[in-house]
Amino acid sequence: MHRRSVYRKILILVLCINIMVLGYFTYQYIDNSIPDSIKILVGEDEEFNFKLPMEGSVTNGDVDVLSVNNKTVPKSQIKLNFSQPFTIKSSAAGSYKVNLKLFGFLNFKEVTIGVIDQKEVIPCGNPIGIYIETDGVMVLGTGVINGADGLNYEPSLNKLKTGDYITKINSTVIHNKEELIEEIQHSDGKDVKITLRRDDKLTEYKVTPVKTPDGEYKIGAWIRDNTQGIGTLTFITPDGQFGALGHGITDIDTSLLMEIERGYLYNADIMTIIKGKQGVPGELIGLIKQNSEDKIGDILKNSNQGIFGRIGTGFVKANSYDAIPVGLKQEIKLGPATIYSCVENEVKEYKINIDKIDLNSQSPNKGMVISITDKALIDKTGGIVQGMSGSPIIQNGKIIGAVTHVFIQDSTKGYGTFIENMLNNLEDK
Repeated sequence: MHRRSVYRKILILVLCINIMVLGYFTYQYIDNSIPDSIKILVGEDEEFNFKLPMEGSVTNGDVDVLSVNNKTVPKSQIKLNFSQPFTIKSSAAGSYKVNLKLFGFLNFKEVTIGVIDQKEVIPCGNPIGIYIETDGVMVLGTGVINGADGLNYEPSLNKLKTGDYITKINSTVIHNKEELIEEIQHSDGKDVKITLRRDDKLTEYKVTPVKTPDGEYKIGAWIRDNTQGIGTLTFITPDGQFGALGHGITDIDTSLLMEIERGYLYNADIMTIIKGKQGVPGELIGLIKQNSEDKIGDILKNSNQGIFGRIGTGFVKANSYDAIPVGLKQEIKLGPATIYSCVENEVKEYKINIDKIDLNSQSPNKGMVISITDKALIDKTGGIVQGMSGSPIIQNGKIIGAVTHVFIQDSTKGYGTFIENMLNNLEDK
């Protein structure tokens, strides 16, 4: 009898665990099926069909401009039934919060609906040379210095940290490595007050420079103030803004997003292609034409969704592409699409497939999984290679995103970001 009782308790425990696991995965499925943020266009019906046991109510905003299922609804009755298809339309731009309830009574989550004006952008695919200067001098790490007296010192240990930006030495503003080194040399070994930016906050430390055997003074910090490379221009807006890369520029040693003071885009030529293969990513090797005649734009922002700024009118005139509509993430479908890229001395359209769509991706630049299906591109590059980041993704006549990363174990596959994520980084007008 006792053994039977124990057996029954074990079965009940296993059943409870199975129910909890099933509940967890059901929750994750529903959560991933409904984006945390949705964008719709002013004046257009946007249709949704989630097929989930959920109800939503609008909790803020000027709901008088909203219509649901082509009907104007009184403010107190703005209800969205997520178990059936529905349409939303707004006659004005704005932002709304929708409170979702599972089965109509269990609070689930809040979704933001952003209403934006109709947008068209010019997809590009051109190779670009990128040069940026950091906002202050970036600290990569600290190290040991061998002093003139033969002893080892670590003057910056537990003071400077990886990812700090040195902005001042004493009262002198620092813009680059040369200015930093010069101020340290002028210290004559006396304490210097270092002002640095850490996590968007300014802080100060006193550091004693160490005299080395060759007579120079050092503070024992590895530093960087600029970087450059090759990438792909994603789009240009009709008012002269651009977006590129689809992911941010990070420091090669620390993998941290670089905080920039200024940057420039240049024309670039692809000289060599290193084909990607399993375990080894390929690369576009290019020549950056870093002179005033080939400067085509100014980089104003480096974010997790790419680099952004203003493009020169000469570049727009020399590359007379047509603007096409922007496709929002809920419009994207699994299946065929294309990318624009330049691997054969001119921008061409290549076939791809969209294998997976993650509307709630935790990574801002990995909303889609794509695979290259174009034989010509695979023969030339092996698939996706470094330098193709930013290649615009087109589906059903709309620009829907940009290529961002390659899978190391399969160079024909990679990630793409949603174009609406990139557009969020443009200058406000």
